Amino acid sequence: MGGSFLHLTPPIPQVASYPLAKGANFLYAVFAIAKGVKPMKVTVEERPGLSEPEVVIRCSKLDLQVSRILELLRLSDARLTGEKDGQTCILEEDHVLYIDTVDRDTFLYTANGVYESHLRLYELEKQLAPRDFLRVSKSAIVNFNQVKSLRPDFGGRLLLTMSNGEVVMANRQYVPAIKAKLGL
Repeated sequence: MGGSFLHLTPPIPQVASYPLAKGANFLYAVFAIAKGVKPMKVTVEERPGLSEPEVVIRCSKLDLQVSRILELLRLSDARLTGEKDGQTCILEEDHVLYIDTVDRDTFLYTANGVYESHLRLYELEKQLAPRDFLRVSKSAIVNFNQVKSLRPDFGGRLLLTMSNGEVVMANRQYVPAIKAKLGL
């Protein structure tokens, strides 16, 4: 078997992070144990000769918790694509600053340009929910890792300045989620 193993079982009913390797790149397994969610055993096996990751889920039955894990795995493999100049481009999620809808068309904004998506905003929101993307208005989702600063605006709104200097307005009904994301 020639690999290193790490067995993780969440010790307490709260969110906990565990480093998976000493002296290596740090990866984190995060467990959220909520009311009605059973703790589970997670085993990570590192095999240097393995060509691609493999995930095996063992369960007594396919319940809601296991179904959610499967959905997260499916979403983690999804790719963002956008069209620009007649070409379909694969985009790195980290490079997307924000996503906006204008006249029923959805656009992905990066520092290098604007790409049109065939997905609706709610579909992208669902796909990117496990990551640091957050809905800030009926027509916009921002990559929270690309937000440089926030400032209050009239009517309880927030102005979010992105890493490229563009400003995205967050409507007041979405401000509580932004503050929760910041821990405020």
